[in-house]
Amino acid sequence: MAGKWTTCPLEDCMAAIIDYRGKSPEKTTFGVPLVTAKIVKGGRIEKPEEFIAEADFDDWMRRGMPKPGDIVMTTEAPLGEVAQLDGRKVALAQRVITLRGKPDVLDNTFLKFLLQSNPVQEELRSRGTGTTVVGIRQSELRKLSLTLPPLAQQKAIASVLGTLDEKIELNRRMNATLEAMARALFQSWFVDFDPVRAKLDGRLPAALDSATAALFPKHLEDSPLGHIPKGWTAGRLGDIGTNSRRGVKPRDIAPNTPYIALEHMPRRCIALGDWDDFADVASGKSTFTKGEILFGKLRPYFHKVGVAPFDGVCSTDILVLAPKSPEWLGFLLGHASSDELIQFTDLASTGTKMPRTNWRDISSFKVALPPKPIADAFTRTIQPMLDRIHANLHQSRALANLRDTLLPKLLNGELRVNEVKAKVERMI
Repeated sequence: MAGKWTTCPLEDCMAAIIDYRGKSPEKTTFGVPLVTAKIVKGGRIEKPEEFIAEADFDDWMRRGMPKPGDIVMTTEAPLGEVAQLDGRKVALAQRVITLRGKPDVLDNTFLKFLLQSNPVQEELRSRGTGTTVVGIRQSELRKLSLTLPPLAQQKAIASVLGTLDEKIELNRRMNATLEAMARALFQSWFVDFDPVRAKLDGRLPAALDSATAALFPKHLEDSPLGHIPKGWTAGRLGDIGTNSRRGVKPRDIAPNTPYIALEHMPRRCIALGDWDDFADVASGKSTFTKGEILFGKLRPYFHKVGVAPFDGVCSTDILVLAPKSPEWLGFLLGHASSDELIQFTDLASTGTKMPRTNWRDISSFKVALPPKPIADAFTRTIQPMLDRIHANLHQSRALANLRDTLLPKLLNGELRVNEVKAKVERMI
């Protein structure tokens, strides 16, 4: 697909550049989702955690309404993260700018990938100002140099790279669904005691085979925790779980060992899909093995809890939790990643600016302990879900690496689009 490539400043390629400024509307607990700079990451918009009132939307967005397909880019804290808007109604916060290419000059999806390329990212940083927090003024952003192939080639490149992104997003959504299923099952068995209540009402427990249903009693009984299933005991999380304290010195860590820090861990998500290869550092780390539970102890209200998808090392701001015996894995994970435990550890944490929790507090969390056969049945039920989550994570990692490898070669014309397209289609 040959054609003349051109280089021009960003402002000459834009149909719209919308910058949102002024006094931000008051945040609310619900309403129109607010896209802030901190949730634009890795080419996508993470789940919004802030909202503005519907009544404030038109006034705040008076500089211009975004359209589906527009590109948003962070202009500060951090600089240069990009994502593409879909059709959902959102408000855009300060430090997030909307870019819309001229339809006959610049394809928006191609623009997203172009902005993520190393040459453009380097120019963004060179045009930025500030030391602690680097940002870019709109006047400088408009001068950003873009090298563009013909529009048809832009669309072809965007299609190839977009296919990879779509598969990565599909894996992410599948993982979210699998996690929601596991959480719902945990809630049903160990919090709401649905199988027991069904038997109390003379019903068969829903969605359980006869062997699993037979494990649950027909009655509830009083306990220090209130009503719990007959035969269960009032205990603590430390009765079935441990904190694996395996420190390791930097000199003893192999260079390519996967390394997870707190910034790699997403909030409210057990799928840990981000990590680095270990680099030289001065401080010691902790080791973990595949399947162990990583719990972010710094600012526990961030709710950073996940299942390790491989053997590796992690920051000492992360606790490594493990069941005392394999059948308790699902039960430990369900409680460790629950809102109730996070709230408990947050209240018990020490420190004001940088509160921390510890295993002593986590282990003291009161729980209703089922007999081992029920714990084992739950772990065996959710283990295939965890395996699928981990397989999706590794596939997405490989696809992202392929995308990042292809990106510069497609953008400089080194690779033919049709050849790359065939390779991508075989891979996914």
